[in-house]
Amino acid sequence: SRQPPQEEPRASSLPSIPNPFPELCSPSNSPILSSPALGQAPPREGTSHVVKVFGEDGACRSLEASAATTARQLCDTLVRRTRALHDHSWALVELHQHLALERCLEDHESVVEVQSSWAPGADSRFVFRKNFAKYELFKSNATLPHPGDPATPWGPCCAPEPSCCPHSQNFLNSGSCPEVQGFLQLREAGRKVWKRFHFSLRRSGLYYSTKGTSKDPRHLQYFADLTESNIYYVTQGKKLYGTPTEFGFCIKPHKVRSGVKGLKLLCSEDEQSRSCWMAAFRLFKYGMQLYRNYQQAQARLSQPPWIGPTPLRSVSDNALVAMDFSGCTGRVIENPNEVLTAALEEAQAWRVSWGAGESGGVPLSPPYHPFLSLCAQKKTTHRYSLPAACHSSPLSAAIHRTQPWFHGRISREDTQQLIGRQGLVDGVFLVRESQRNPKGFVLSLCHLQRIKHYLILPSEEEGRLYFTMDDGQTRFADLIQLVEFHQINRGILPCKLRHYCTCVAL
Repeated sequence: SRQPPQEEPRASSLPSIPNPFPELCSPSNSPILSSPALGQAPPREGTSHVVKVFGEDGACRSLEASAATTARQLCDTLVRRTRALHDHSWALVELHQHLALERCLEDHESVVEVQSSWAPGADSRFVFRKNFAKYELFKSNATLPHPGDPATPWGPCCAPEPSCCPHSQNFLNSGSCPEVQGFLQLREAGRKVWKRFHFSLRRSGLYYSTKGTSKDPRHLQYFADLTESNIYYVTQGKKLYGTPTEFGFCIKPHKVRSGVKGLKLLCSEDEQSRSCWMAAFRLFKYGMQLYRNYQQAQARLSQPPWIGPTPLRSVSDNALVAMDFSGCTGRVIENPNEVLTAALEEAQAWRVSWGAGESGGVPLSPPYHPFLSLCAQKKTTHRYSLPAACHSSPLSAAIHRTQPWFHGRISREDTQQLIGRQGLVDGVFLVRESQRNPKGFVLSLCHLQRIKHYLILPSEEEGRLYFTMDDGQTRFADLIQLVEFHQINRGILPCKLRHYCTCVAL
């Protein structure tokens, strides 16, 4: 006869044995049950997490952060520790090297939450660097949503405040979303073939038409939900994904942790189109929060900086004033019209004084121009506008090496990548040594999302060293003077020098 099964002991009758591995039995803390596919638990408040941040030189620094630490707070900490010049252009970039994807974290995003979404062992990291294009859409001459422009997803709208522009106001309003549309290249799922489709961004998500530009619901194919995804730039699109152009970007759903499967790859015709789409996605996903981040960044600039050693940097145009030295003592020129007139006269005097004499002989020595001098607001007698008539010295030939905008012997390709990473904004520049001319230098400048290179040649006449970009018509005593002049005057350049590319050591 079969014996009845023995009754299992009740839990209350078991001896009380402490669990040596509570994290393996707790569903909320289990690394297996907390995967994104099963619903990942957010990082617990109050606990400390280690966040590794890399610099552009590959150096790494480990920081402690709580679950509430935002990307802006971490950037401010790194700015203080590296003694960098504090501004809102510093950013934290999420980089997936194995996928060639990168994106700039928004200021309000939790760093620990983003880090916890990475797959274990994946080649992902945070990079601390400049991003001048982060808030360009809120500044004057920015491109804001306008669905009527056939060339790009939207047209230009010169309005720094969303309340001044109806298109941006509607876009930032959570209750309405104007349709943004345009052509993009799409790689079909499971294939390496790219096809051109007409895309439309709506409140319900991103769609593309299977029949030309038709908006008939029968021809619209649902593509992605941006609220549950992040948007990344593709840095090596042709090499890894076979993109038709180098202007690729990717929609990566939150549930995709590693691997190419599940990535939604798109490609634009040019950089302007890609920038427009990326800005539209950011506005669509974050709305007014994005503008509040910009307002807070602007407010921080008006606050007094942290107390510490002043970083070594060039004098900017914000620290300069126009002064009149025509009398016994100098005076500050406060009338803007008088400043403009004096600047024009000085520019003409600069060219004439360094040009050939009336007889066509040896160029004249630069006479002292008493009217205008751009001087630092501090008590100093240095003059930054006119080159001093001094003999050549090793200091004038090497003083530029102390400046943050000088990058030494960097190649043309690396220069374009560096400027591209830090933002294709008008006025972003750096100075480097020329690879073709051993004694020359190159000013690399971004204008209209294109990078142009200008050769700077040194020359010496009558024992005096000068640098020029226009065959000697305008001459500068050193490269610092050349840069500071073009920060205030455009000269032969298409725009003024606004932001210099810099790399800090962590």
